[in-house]
Amino acid sequence: MPSNIVTPEFLQTLRNAEPVLWLRPGPGDCRVDAPADTGLTTDQIAAAQARFDRFTPLLAELFPELRDIGGMIESPLLRTPKMQAALGLPETQGRLWLKADHALPVAGSIKARGGIHEVLEFAESVALREGLIQSGDDYRKLATPAARACFARYQVAVGSTGNLGLSIGVMASALGFRAAVHMSADAKAWKKARLRARGVEVVEHSGDYERAVAAGRAQVQADPHGYFVDDERSASLFMGYAAAALHLRAQLDAAQIRVDAQHPLFVYLPCGVGGAPGGIAYGLRQVLGEHVHCFFAEPVQSPCFLVRMMAGHGQLPGLPAAPSVYDVGLHNRTEADGLAVPRASELAYGAVGGMLSGVYTVADQTLFDDLIRLHDTEGIRIEPSAAAGFAGPQHICLSSAGQSYLAGQGLLAQMPQSTHLVWTTGGLFVPDEEYARFLNRR
Repeated sequence: MPSNIVTPEFLQTLRNAEPVLWLRPGPGDCRVDAPADTGLTTDQIAAAQARFDRFTPLLAELFPELRDIGGMIESPLLRTPKMQAALGLPETQGRLWLKADHALPVAGSIKARGGIHEVLEFAESVALREGLIQSGDDYRKLATPAARACFARYQVAVGSTGNLGLSIGVMASALGFRAAVHMSADAKAWKKARLRARGVEVVEHSGDYERAVAAGRAQVQADPHGYFVDDERSASLFMGYAAAALHLRAQLDAAQIRVDAQHPLFVYLPCGVGGAPGGIAYGLRQVLGEHVHCFFAEPVQSPCFLVRMMAGHGQLPGLPAAPSVYDVGLHNRTEADGLAVPRASELAYGAVGGMLSGVYTVADQTLFDDLIRLHDTEGIRIEPSAAAGFAGPQHICLSSAGQSYLAGQGLLAQMPQSTHLVWTTGGLFVPDEEYARFLNRR
């Protein structure tokens, strides 16, 4: 039941774990909980990209798969007309493109952006403090035995449902850090096995994502040489994601895709705790401007950012200011393991809550249906959580609430010239037998 007005019927649909579309109230509506000042700046986006650039020679040396692309961690921008037809999205509503972060090298998901960036930032700070490098040096010095011996004194840890753990664990281990990933019960066995094969310590927890994060944070606090990557609070992660906007701008230019008042860009981002989609959305709005309309996509049982946005607008009276999905009667279990998060990041909410266009929810079976459609039409392999974005164009273009949003934004006449960009966030390293199980859900 899509709606931009939170009625009792909308709330019941949400609690019944049925798909909903929530649209941010317009400027005339009173905002109860304005996002806090996060201290984030546009200069940090450029700084994150500059850090990636400094490390490219080292990354090309550490990872054979990066040698032919000069150490860059980037993904292609793909036109997907067959998938567009399979989704029933007419070209009168614009064209469907895919930002293929499911194919990001090294970690195989969008988490390669933020996770690798934060490990690199920590490594750079240690290396400068320990005298391993100086400003302007070739960072390949950090692959020497002396540098690795220095890094081995430090532990890098993270709490994760899977993909962030892969990016942090693989990058930290490659540099020589002791790496530990605290994984929640819903993390996939193959992701744990991949980490252990890289020499990463995997600490399993019976609880959900929040408990894994809390356990990891507590363990690192007891280690004088420990460093915890905090997905709920990290500005470094956030800016690693935001830097993607700079390369996307160049890709859009190369594809002759304009983004302006006559050519709006709609972006659909799968959302877990909110750091990755929040960083991407923040970067896109800063780099490409106000004609970018970002929507988060969440499982029907794990809509943590949706309930945070609703609470921020006073639409969940009687609940905490920062509620969890449990507070609205949902159980937070989903096949989309990377999105199984009960409570949104306050950093992400503070940064993008005031600019996010909306949030919608997706049933698990729809994730599999769209994963299979993408396989059958375009020959592209992703994991279930990465398929969440594909329900977005239908919500916005083919529902009454979506049409009301477009009309309110003055966009109905611009839709034939619009671009719909689905951000596929993971799946490169899914084992064949696991992927076959996905396809068997048809």
